[in-house]
Amino acid sequence: MSFIFNESMRPHASSEYDVLRKVILCKPEYMTIREVINETQEKFKNEGIHIEIAMTQHKKFVETLEEHGVEIILLPAMKMFPEQVFTRDIGFTLGNILFVAEMANKIRQGEEDVLKSMLEQQEISYLNLKGDMIEGGDVIINGETVYVGLSNRTNEEAIEHLQSILPHYDVVKMPFKEKYLHLDCVFNIISPTEALYYPEAFTQQEIDMLSSRFELIEVTEEEQFTLGTNVLNIGNKKIFSLPVNPKVNKELKKRGFEVIEVDIMEIIKSGGSFRCCTLPILRG
Repeated sequence: MSFIFNESMRPHASSEYDVLRKVILCKPEYMTIREVINETQEKFKNEGIHIEIAMTQHKKFVETLEEHGVEIILLPAMKMFPEQVFTRDIGFTLGNILFVAEMANKIRQGEEDVLKSMLEQQEISYLNLKGDMIEGGDVIINGETVYVGLSNRTNEEAIEHLQSILPHYDVVKMPFKEKYLHLDCVFNIISPTEALYYPEAFTQQEIDMLSSRFELIEVTEEEQFTLGTNVLNIGNKKIFSLPVNPKVNKELKKRGFEVIEVDIMEIIKSGGSFRCCTLPILRG
């Protein structure tokens, strides 16, 4: 474990819904389904990804974020990393620490070094979790409670290590059906009292625990496949969501959220949507 710190830019995030001020994204310049690593990719493996369309959609996403006052840092895209657009997984910000861990899947290993190099150039402090298998798609923060999914990408040892580093946090292990890849594909907190979830991914024990803490908004099987839970809240009740998920969007609007609909359907062919494509480093 190593810690790179300076006073120039200290990260901060204490929720999934405070105002998003600074975030890391990466263009899908070399995005391709080189090796099937999730169910969504399995469906689209023969169709493939149209890079030009993906790039245009990503550009629109970046522009819309900027229109809402979010500062974008673009990670350099590398040909050897076809999944690099999903910046969420290579790090996560908890409190005043930006953690960088080691990627579980071989096809993504090495993306961490690109991130660390960029953070050092930008003079952004981070903590390097050497040897820990944990990805940001499994990490969801709500104040001093952190929900961490047990998955093929995040193991129990890494979660326990995280708890030891953050003794003042309550780190809650969240087992779910591993075929859904990351926790944020089936669960996402959108306010202090509300969360989106896909019930089929959990046992009754997890559902009971979550329902005691949040008003749960159920996502259908159809809209789970199009990543209905993988929205991005940028604060002030503004949420990025796909136009292809009308039931989720209707429910969000009914609850007073401003739904910002941007089409990134070409990108979600590889198994990630708005939350997956963003690594927040400053909220609040």
